[in-house]
Amino acid sequence: MTESKREVRIKVPVLTRVEGEGALDIAIHDQEITELRLRIFEPPRLFEKFLEGRDYQEVPDLVARICGICPVAYQMSAAQALENAFAVEVPAAVHEWRRLFYCGEWLQSHALHIHLLAAPDFLGFNSVTEMAGKYPAEVRRGLRLQALGNDIMELLGARSVHPVGARIGGFHSLPTANKYAPLLQRLRDAHEDARALVLWTAGLPLPDDEQDFCSVALHDRTGYGMYGDRLISSEGLNIAIEEYPQHFSEFQVPYSTALHGGLHGRPYLVGPLARLNLNAARLPRSVQEVIEATGIRFPSRNMFHSIVARAVEVLFAVQEATRILEAAPAVDVPCVEIRPRAAAGSGCTEAPRGILWHRYETQGDGRIRSARIVPPTSQNQARIEQDLRNALQAFGLDRDEPALRLHAETVIRNYDPCISCATHFLRLNIKRSTT
Repeated sequence: MTESKREVRIKVPVLTRVEGEGALDIAIHDQEITELRLRIFEPPRLFEKFLEGRDYQEVPDLVARICGICPVAYQMSAAQALENAFAVEVPAAVHEWRRLFYCGEWLQSHALHIHLLAAPDFLGFNSVTEMAGKYPAEVRRGLRLQALGNDIMELLGARSVHPVGARIGGFHSLPTANKYAPLLQRLRDAHEDARALVLWTAGLPLPDDEQDFCSVALHDRTGYGMYGDRLISSEGLNIAIEEYPQHFSEFQVPYSTALHGGLHGRPYLVGPLARLNLNAARLPRSVQEVIEATGIRFPSRNMFHSIVARAVEVLFAVQEATRILEAAPAVDVPCVEIRPRAAAGSGCTEAPRGILWHRYETQGDGRIRSARIVPPTSQNQARIEQDLRNALQAFGLDRDEPALRLHAETVIRNYDPCISCATHFLRLNIKRSTT
């Protein structure tokens, strides 16, 4: 068999350096990919069913358990959805404290991914432990930023993993000045770390792999979107978050326990690169100046610029958290009164990995009648598979199997998939017959 006619089957039984468990199968025949499957084989978690019959006040603490890395996103999307259902208006000052809470999550999640999961790929290391031998200062910087994010989450959530401080209508309590003063000083000190991180990621040997894809993100009329009431895309979409089901769909594939997402039937991208592609002009001018210093221009069609986009959002989160704590918005009561009713409401916020959409229907006493949660990783899964086909073709299908395997894993890790966030499962069709 000549080289051009060779057949290659690449199997990655367990993907490493991602949150959760998945696998990848690729078949190549005559320099063409004939089969590509990103398989998610974790068992169904059924969180939406767990919520049915629960009191609305239990929802924030329950959904926080969906993800150990981005619990705040689940709590904030749930809070927004139920507050919309109950026609509750949260005071602007409480919203600012929530924004600070979210800054902590972006910080810890992005810092973890950049330094522990993604950067080793671009620098030729198998792990961050290996990378630390040559880049000790950079790894220490990443750990400082991650710890800072965790401590912001703990400030408002009582703990950084599955925090318990948030509730529908606000918080159980808010910190006093003596609690957050040391954190504010650390945030001020972190500005240089965050700025240096942007420049460092932009200088990594990132592959040049431009692709055509659709970016989707929240639109916030007041600033760079962590929250917002409208969804926009690079192809002209501009809808209220309540209209999500009319434009976005989820569909099954036989080899995965997680659903795929489509926008008008096509794959789309959510996450830091999508946000920056659509909302870079809404960043503070000081952050825009750092982006300009990198020489990278957004919108970008290079998916590997995602690591730079994450670093930009780290810098933004540090500056935004500093701004909020310096203002220390005064709140008379940390939580507004809630009067439950039979209703339905949607919520959508920007998790570190992209838009996280919730919808709840409630009974008159506030118990959950039904719940639907669409995490960002399931929305990105079809785009990941599309990216893998394009990226491997551009990389060169004639390369040896270890090189193809590493490049494929690098593409997947570049999305920072949170595989365990699959909150619902494939439909089960049973055919029974009798003799």
